[in-house]
This record gives sequence, structure tokens and C-alpha cells, in this order.
Amino acid sequence: MSIVGFNFSKILVQRTKQATGKVNIKNNIQLKDVEEAKLAIDAKKAALRFTFSFTSIYEPDIAKIELEGELISIEDASAVKELLASWKKSRTLDKKFMNPIMNHLLAKCNVEALILSKELGLPAPIPLPRIQEQETIVAPAQKAK
Repeated sequence: MSIVGFNFSKILVQRTKQATGKVNIKNNIQLKDVEEAKLAIDAKKAALRFTFSFTSIYEPDIAKIELEGELISIEDASAVKELLASWKKSRTLDKKFMNPIMNHLLAKCNVEALILSKELGLPAPIPLPRIQEQETIVAPAQKAK
């Protein structure tokens, strides 16, 4: 698998009221469609276009972030035929193929949602690392030269 293209086609962020008290954030990503992309590439290869939507909902009725876009991936032509047949039949794809695609989409969308949330003064839609309370750590003494 080789991801060769990614872009957003819709970016919507809307705050309806100031965030106060407890805020619940629900993130969701879904594939809307998978289709063959026409690219001028080797006959043994073919390209797939994945259209997706990502949402972050801030509850209770505080804000929402909506992202839509597409990702283009190049695969072996035989694998593309199998993947398209599976998608048309059950709208599902094999995990070994789907996991890298979804991980790439989540990485791009989470970063964009984080930036957008900062611009509107919203809490981050993903948990950020935090330092836990710990004992004082003393750095080892350095030898004199």
C-alpha cells in the first residue's frame, strides 16, 4: 500500500456557546465510499479513492467540527479488484488493508481538529499527554573536567 494523496474537501467548525462545566467530546470517523481512481500508473497497479467524514461533537450542544475529504492509495491491480468487490458487497474491507488507511485518516483529522479547536477556544478533541504528580527527580551530577 502506498498513500499518494490526501485532501480535505469540507472543513466546518462551529461553536454555539461557551464551554463551561463538564464537556463530553465524541469523535467519529467513517468511510463514505471507496472507488477506483483513474491515474496514469503501471498496468500492474491501480489506485483507490477513499472518501471519508470525521466529526467531533462537543456536548451538551457546545460545538462541532466536521471534516470531509479523500485519500488516494496505490495497490496491486488484483488487490484493488478484491477490495472493490468486498466494498460493493458488504461495505467492509479487510482489516490488514483497512487499519493503515484508518490510522492515516485519524492522524490527519485529529491534528486538523486540534488546530481548529484551538482557534475557537474549545477543549482539545483528543486527550493530550499530561505529567503525573511524581517525586522530585534530581539529575545525576556531572563530572568536572
